Amino acid sequence: MNALFVRELRLATRVGAGALTGVLFFLAVVTVVPFAVGPDLNLLARIGPAVLWVGALLASLLGLDRLFQQDREDGSLAILAMAGHPLALTVFVKCLAHWAATGLPLIAAAPVFGLFLNMEATAIAATVATLAVGTPAVTFIGAVGAAVTVTLARGGLIIAILVLPLVIPSLIFGVAASYGAVEDPAPFTQPFLMVAAITLFFAVLGPLSAAFVLRHAAE
Repeated sequence: MNALFVRELRLATRVGAGALTGVLFFLAVVTVVPFAVGPDLNLLARIGPAVLWVGALLASLLGLDRLFQQDREDGSLAILAMAGHPLALTVFVKCLAHWAATGLPLIAAAPVFGLFLNMEATAIAATVATLAVGTPAVTFIGAVGAAVTVTLARGGLIIAILVLPLVIPSLIFGVAASYGAVEDPAPFTQPFLMVAAITLFFAVLGPLSAAFVLRHAAE
């Protein structure tokens, strides 16, 4: 599993420059919003957590279509399916490697982009914490979409359509927790724990469902 994680991490960073593409897309979203809402710094600070969450969520969808596509094309997916390890565990490791290559750079860039939006330090810290806990859910959910579209040449749009409705709860509770850190009497702990619970739920359900779909696709 360690060798698989390292392999997937290298592939994710090499193919399509996933980390750089995601950060640039994230930057584009953060840059465009001030032009849309105007130069009101107080307004930007107020909507900052929502902007960061939406930008990170959309950027996390990039590259999900390649999660299993290359393995299917070169035959690696069949070998992984016949390996001694459960296929769900293999999918879990691939998801972790994909998130480490594409999600962690987004989280690292979020504090800088938060400064662009005139956010307070507390709001930036809370948003980064919720992104760190919530964005893995996007990858675990996306693994199911990637498995469903593994036989399609270009399934990126279909994956986005399948994944977006399922990640809305993470978005809602993540933004609520970010606001709760700076606005009274809005709570922080309860929505933050909900984000963590959603991620843990899909960390189990996502790989299991993706493995089930991949086995049927191989047949």
